[in-house]
Amino acid sequence: MLFDNSWQRELPGCYTPQSPTALQGGRLFYHNVPLAQALNLDAALFAGDGHGVWHGAALLPGMQPLAQVYSGHQFGVWAGQLGDGRGILLGEQRLSASRKVDWHLKGAGLTPYSRMGDGRAVVRSTVREFLASEALHHLGIPTTRALAIAIGDEPVYRETPERGATLMRIAESHLRFGHFEHFFYNQQQEKVTQLADYALRHHWPQLVDEADKYLLWFTDVVERTARLIAQWQSVGFAHGVMNTDNMSLLGLTIDYGPYGFIDDYQPGFICNHSDYQGRYSFENQPMIGLWNLNRLAHALSGLLSVDQLKQALSHYEPALMQEWGERMRAKLGFTQADSGDNALLVDLLALMAQERSDYTLTFRLLSETQQAEARSPLRDEFIDRNAFDGWYQRYRARLQHEGISDAARQQAMKAVNPALVLRNYLAQQAIDGAEQGESGALARLHQALQQPFSDETAAEYRQRPPDWGKTLEVSCSS
Repeated sequence: MLFDNSWQRELPGCYTPQSPTALQGGRLFYHNVPLAQALNLDAALFAGDGHGVWHGAALLPGMQPLAQVYSGHQFGVWAGQLGDGRGILLGEQRLSASRKVDWHLKGAGLTPYSRMGDGRAVVRSTVREFLASEALHHLGIPTTRALAIAIGDEPVYRETPERGATLMRIAESHLRFGHFEHFFYNQQQEKVTQLADYALRHHWPQLVDEADKYLLWFTDVVERTARLIAQWQSVGFAHGVMNTDNMSLLGLTIDYGPYGFIDDYQPGFICNHSDYQGRYSFENQPMIGLWNLNRLAHALSGLLSVDQLKQALSHYEPALMQEWGERMRAKLGFTQADSGDNALLVDLLALMAQERSDYTLTFRLLSETQQAEARSPLRDEFIDRNAFDGWYQRYRARLQHEGISDAARQQAMKAVNPALVLRNYLAQQAIDGAEQGESGALARLHQALQQPFSDETAAEYRQRPPDWGKTLEVSCSS
C-alpha cells in the first residue's frame, strides 16, 4: 500500500497535525471484506485482533494524521468553528496514478476541535454508520464507505456509560461546504481560493485549464448535491442532520447520525428526535439542500460574481427534478415519459400518506403488477379499496401504453424498488449484539444489505417493522 496526504502537504493552515489516541483494550470487531478486497488490502491486517490502525494504536507506513478545521451552519444558525472533533484523517491510499481514497478514523480521541466533547464514538453510533453507508452504497447512492469497526474496554459517557468504538471510514474526499465557510467568515480569501484550487486539481482536473473553471466547478457541485438528495427521496431515506458541515462537496452522503428510512409513508417524517421544529424532515430535504448551497455560494463570493452564483444555483431544481423524475418513473415501471405520470405518482403518494402505507413494500409489491389482471396484489394493502381501485385502473391503462411484457417490466421495477432497506429496528438488533461482543447479527445484516433488490434476501429483513421498531428514538448522539 502507498499512503500519502495531499491535504497535509498542499493545504497548510487548514488542519492541525494530530495523532489518534488509542482506544483502551482496542481490538478489531468486524470488517468489510468486499471493500477490503477492492482496496487490495493484505488479509494480515485483519488477522486475530487486527492491526493497531483500526483502533488508533498504530499507523501504516506513509500515514500523516491530522484533524481538519471547518465551520458551519447547524440547524440554520451559524455555529462558528467546528472541525474534526473526534475523527482524524490518517492519510490517503493511492489506488492508481489518478485515484486515491481517504482513511478517516472516527472515535480517535481528542483534537483541538473537540470543543466540549470527548473525541470518542460508541458502539451504537459506529454500527449505525457502518450499516447505513453500506446500505446506501448497495442501493447505488453516493456515500462514504465503512471498512472496519474496532471495540475497546474504555467506557464512553453519553446519556449512560457505553462501550467505546472506532470506525475506519473511506471516502474519495472529506471536503465539506463548511471548509469554505470557515475561511470565508474568517476573512481569509486566499484560503478559500486555495481550497477551491485543491478541489479542482484533485477532483475536477478536467476543469483546471478552463477560463470559467470556478463557475463550471460550482455548477457541478450544485448538480451533484441535487442528484444526491433526489436519490435519497426516491428510496425514502432521511439524513436527519443536514448542517452545512455535514454536506460533502463531492455529493456524497456523509456523517450518518439520526438517519432513518421511512417505514409508514409520512412526508413530514422526522428521524432526529433532537430536531424539535422538523427542519430536517424528509419532505424538507430538497429545500434544505438548496439552502445549504446558498450558504456555500456566499462563501464562494470572492471567486464568482453574484450573477455567476445565481446561474450555478439555478441548476439545482432542474437537476433534482430530472433525477427524481427518472427514478420515480422507473419505480412505477415506466420507460417513456407521459404528461400524466406526475399526477399518477402524486395520487399514489397521497393514498400512501392517507393510509400510512409502508413505503418500501408498497413499491416492491407494485412491481408484481400484471397488466392483464384487473386486480393488483397491492390492493389488500389499502383500507380504502375504492380509492385504490380508481388509481390502479388509471395505472394499468398507462402500463398498457408501454408495449413491454410483464416479465421485462417486473424485472426492471425490481431492480429499482428494493426488497429491503436498513430499517432502524434492524440496525438496533445488530447494535444489541455488538454491545454484547457478538458480531453475528451485524454480519448477517451486512450480507443482506449487499443484495437489496434480490427476492432471495432473507424474509426476516423484508418484513414490516414490529410496533417497537417504529418508535425507536434516534438523536445526534446516535
